Amino acid sequence: MSSGRTHDQITFICLPWVGALTLLVTFNLGVSLCLCGGFLFSGLMFGPDLDIYSKQYQRWGLLKFIWLPYQKVLSHRSLLSHGPVIGTLLRLLYLGLWIILALTACEVISRLWHLSWQMPPLKTVLEQMWIQSPHSCIALLLGLEAGAMSHSISDGISSGRKAFLKRWKRRS
Repeated sequence: MSSGRTHDQITFICLPWVGALTLLVTFNLGVSLCLCGGFLFSGLMFGPDLDIYSKQYQRWGLLKFIWLPYQKVLSHRSLLSHGPVIGTLLRLLYLGLWIILALTACEVISRLWHLSWQMPPLKTVLEQMWIQSPHSCIALLLGLEAGAMSHSISDGISSGRKAFLKRWKRRS
C-alpha cells in the first residue's frame, strides 16, 4: 500500500496533466478549474483513506472528529471506502449530513438567541449552483472521483507489486 506522502506526490504530479487534458477536451477554463479543484481536494483531503488515521484525516484539523464514525463503521480498503463511484458518493453523502447538522445547529442557535442570521436552504443553494453551471458541477464531481481513483489505483499497483515480489522470492 502506498504511503500518504506517495499519494500526495501522485496527486501533484497528475494535477497538471488532469488540467491540461480537461482543458483540451472542454476548451473551458472554468470547467477545467472545477475538475482540478475536485481532483486536488479529493487527493489531499477527501480520498479513500479517511477510513483510517491518515494524512487525509489529519488535514481536517479541528474538524477531523467528524470522520471518526466513518472510520468505525467502514473497514479499511473496503468497497464502500475505496470502491469506484460508491466510495466518493458515500463520502459526499456523509459530509453532506455533517453540513446539514451544522446548518441546523446554527439555525437553532440563531432562533434561541434571536439573531438575524439568514441563510437560504442548502437545497436551494445546490439547485442554483446546478442551474447556473451544470458543467462545472459535473466537473467537480468527476474531479473528486478521479482524485479518489488515483489513490485506489496506486494502492492496487503497490499491493500487486508487493505480492508479485513476495511470490518471486519464494520461487528463488
